[in-house]
Amino acid sequence: MNVGFVALGCSKNLIDTECLIGMFKDNRYQIVNEEEKADILVINTCGFIESAKEEAINTILEMAEYKKQKCQYLIVMGCLVQRYYDELIKALPEVDLFIRIQDYDRLWDKIEDLVKRGIVVKEKKKISKKISQIPQMPMFTQQDFLNRILTTGKNYAYIKIGEGCSNKCTYCAIPYIRGPFVSRPMENIIEEAKGLAKKGIKELIVIAQDTTKYGIDIYGESKLAELLEKLSEIEGIQWIRFLYAYPEGITEELINVVSKNDKIAKYFDIPIQHIANPVLKRMNRRTSKEQIEKLLEDIRKKIPNVILRTSLIVGFPGETKENFEELKQFVKKTKFDKLGTFMYSKEDGTPAEKLPNQIHGNTKKARYRQIMEIQQEISKHLQEQKIGNHYKVLIENMSFDGKYYIGRTMQDVPEIDGMVYIKNTTKQKPEEIVNHFINCKIVEVSNYDMIAEIIEK
Repeated sequence: MNVGFVALGCSKNLIDTECLIGMFKDNRYQIVNEEEKADILVINTCGFIESAKEEAINTILEMAEYKKQKCQYLIVMGCLVQRYYDELIKALPEVDLFIRIQDYDRLWDKIEDLVKRGIVVKEKKKISKKISQIPQMPMFTQQDFLNRILTTGKNYAYIKIGEGCSNKCTYCAIPYIRGPFVSRPMENIIEEAKGLAKKGIKELIVIAQDTTKYGIDIYGESKLAELLEKLSEIEGIQWIRFLYAYPEGITEELINVVSKNDKIAKYFDIPIQHIANPVLKRMNRRTSKEQIEKLLEDIRKKIPNVILRTSLIVGFPGETKENFEELKQFVKKTKFDKLGTFMYSKEDGTPAEKLPNQIHGNTKKARYRQIMEIQQEISKHLQEQKIGNHYKVLIENMSFDGKYYIGRTMQDVPEIDGMVYIKNTTKQKPEEIVNHFINCKIVEVSNYDMIAEIIEK
């Protein structure tokens, strides 16, 4: 049978999808990219915020249309299913099997029951929305990680070092969707990374909900810095980056490792969410404005060319005009290299859902626009300063007309940050350039992307 997949949401979800693709392939199913050719369609959903839930439902309904043609079975898994299992069974009879995250240890058994015998056991047990009552979620096995089928191309791969989150920010549903933070043993991660290197992967992107928590649960202290060092020793791996480092977990040791190790990207993705202390307190964040400002100052002092990325939430319950003005001034002063902003989304079962002084939707939109306009000017200015700079670029593609090679610098995360378009002036064949590193000089910039020329050796 032919199987097609749709992965929604974050890169952690993508890894889960890759593990499942590996399971199907190991069991001799054919993997297809076109939905109309699939006998089985699998959707891995996100349920983090309202817009993600809407996208997931719309995708399910869209894929259900293929059951009128070739598709025999529609399977839905992931975060949306974990949150709304009973409701989804009632609302979407088009779906043949819903798989909750807490059932991933029996995932293949459930799929076999559906496909081989047509039996679906619909458990009636309600999912509690109280974070403290959620059981620890099982992760995929080490063998599943080793057998996963990469969907990110030949150059980079995500590597998940932990599951779940224990931070319990008041706005976030992750702790009761994915459970508390659980680290993978270091030797398992290293084994997977070595396997990826043997497949030709040049860049590892280390991910977890909060990478700075890695190791605390099994080793008694954060082991992120040590893990990054060990990954850098793997032959073939040339770039390493880690994403989602919460400010309170960034240690001097971690900063020093990033500073001194040439393979580790000088890039910190630090989700601070806000800067006004009253808002941070209501969010149950573990850092203050003063601590955040000092941390950013320390990082920039020790790593002069560091790239700082953050994410912010505007319109959080109780955010006053004064709080928002403080946030605006902070963004102007700090000049983050990269910044993403979200409008607060009221999520079922989270403490923030019940907070007083919820902000009107129009106010959220206005505040969102103001922050992004400020950041757009900052990005434009920072980009202009890059003209004339030399960069090592990993080439990943070629434009349709063949006039440009397309790649990324070490400063850019795939699918999130900008691209470098390099004029094709070389006499080398495309296969000698694509999937290789080249040196180039920036000659032109836009707000996010850059145009460059190859520096001949």
